Amino acid sequence: MSRERQGDIRVVFFDAAGTLFHVKGSVGQIYLDHAVKYGVKVSPNALQQGFQRAFADSPPMAFSVAEPKQIKACERLWWFDLVHNVFYRAGMFEGFDQYFDEVFDYFSRADSWALYPESMATLQALEQRGLELGVVSNFDSRLYEILIGLGIDRFFDSVTISSIAGAAKPSPQIFQRALTKHQAAASEALHVGDSLREDAQGAAAAGLKALLLQREPAPVLLSGVEAIRTLTEIIAFIDKR
Repeated sequence: MSRERQGDIRVVFFDAAGTLFHVKGSVGQIYLDHAVKYGVKVSPNALQQGFQRAFADSPPMAFSVAEPKQIKACERLWWFDLVHNVFYRAGMFEGFDQYFDEVFDYFSRADSWALYPESMATLQALEQRGLELGVVSNFDSRLYEILIGLGIDRFFDSVTISSIAGAAKPSPQIFQRALTKHQAAASEALHVGDSLREDAQGAAAAGLKALLLQREPAPVLLSGVEAIRTLTEIIAFIDKR
């Protein structure tokens, strides 16, 4: 399809976890599976709720350091504080440091994650239309190996993560850094993600077009927010332009 028929969209950015892929199972169950041998006795639902609260309370994963080793150290400490917060509420236990190492490494593995059913076909269709693709995510540097392991790294011309960019969604700065990699104006880009605040509102505030991915039925959205139920709907959105 010609660039003219695609309208003014030249670049499509994606959020990562929760949009292109998801963790296998629930975080709460995974936390518990690794904690049982340390004598932890708590429900996976309690750990899931604790994770959600701790994640919401955590500061943005954006750091002022630039050296790769420092960035990795900051990423690890960010997650250590979050997981510690979960078990501070649920009940701390002896051996937590070793436990954290195991859990952190578990989520580093691509086989701990799974693509959504339509992810691969959607990326292939967009690639065939000559669009540039990128990732804009509040993730850490483990994302690179996860994308490779899931077999989708080849689709992306850029990957912009908050821990390296020094800014996290919904800040316009992280979107601007991503746009610069493509030498694209905000008006030439579309961002797709599953968070109303970080993805839809953040991208729109930065001047990008935005689609909010809502796989489950949701309350009525704020006016001006366009939602899709699956990633495949991006194709129709692009083609009709």
